[in-house]
Amino acid sequence: MGKKGDFSNFERGMVVGARQAGLSISQSAQLLGFSCITISRVYKEWCEKGKTSSMWQACGRKCLVDARGQRRMGRLIQADRRATLTEITTRYNRGMQQSICEATTCTTLRRMGYNSRRPHRVPLISTTNRKKRLQFARAHQNWTVEDWKNVAWSDESRFLLRHSDGRVRIWRKQNENMDPSCLVTTVQAGGGGVMVWGMFSWHTLGPLVPIGHRLNATAYLSIVSDHVHPFMTTMYPSSDGYFQQDNAPCHKARIISNWFLEHDNEFTVLKWPPQSPDLNPIEHLWDVVEQELRALDVYPTNLHQLQDAILSIWANISKECFQHLVESMPRRIKAVLKAKGGQTQY
Repeated sequence: MGKKGDFSNFERGMVVGARQAGLSISQSAQLLGFSCITISRVYKEWCEKGKTSSMWQACGRKCLVDARGQRRMGRLIQADRRATLTEITTRYNRGMQQSICEATTCTTLRRMGYNSRRPHRVPLISTTNRKKRLQFARAHQNWTVEDWKNVAWSDESRFLLRHSDGRVRIWRKQNENMDPSCLVTTVQAGGGGVMVWGMFSWHTLGPLVPIGHRLNATAYLSIVSDHVHPFMTTMYPSSDGYFQQDNAPCHKARIISNWFLEHDNEFTVLKWPPQSPDLNPIEHLWDVVEQELRALDVYPTNLHQLQDAILSIWANISKECFQHLVESMPRRIKAVLKAKGGQTQY
């Protein structure tokens, strides 16, 4: 079978030359390696127009959704990112002379660059806290990776035995992941499972402490004195270390603040902006633990098994993993500056 599709100006000239030399269509096709239909089309076009086209004319069924229809469908997506295929198709067909099916809707959306994805989850940031985040970013915009190596990061996290999936899906293009209409805001909340507190720095993973009850100021004071203090004095003997914690109520209790004041000659508590998990690299370590839990061949069936699995996964996080997270801090700061204190991709 002869070649089909695109061909060069030289090849088109060869077709015309072969026909003008007296060769038949079949002889020209055999000589040049093109199909008889191609030879006939090229020569006919040259005879009628004095030139030839390099592209095949479109064939097949005409697309049901033209450019105007795509613009209409795009407006429907912009109006409701969470609409299902059925809802989009129904809304599109209203007032249209020719209706389309869900398969056509799906094909059109993909042709337009839209895909069904889970929305990026970000904290709900108030105007006041946006300003505080921006102030923090400006104050640390000149910090290098070497500076961030002196910070010990901490946080609490809860891991559930059973996952409540309330998954939401939206339609967005590849570069729209941080578009406000493509985000789902989150707030802190409790839940069943195992709660742990952990800390780490660029140099090493710190302790991971299971919390058998709700974390209050008294319990947190024990963690600070038993785990934070020895970690900071060991890793930063020159008293040049910074300890990071978020603004949870138990972290801001008076007995905690007084303890830190008594030890301010040993390390500094980093003043942390509220609603800023995207700036804390330990959040990504929690993601690593969660992913490893889900990848287990047999998921834990009770809290004791879950706690053991979490501790084991934490202990085996690679050095490259947590060091890479700390090294991303300059980029995180730049992202907050660019967002003027708003949400970032981290």
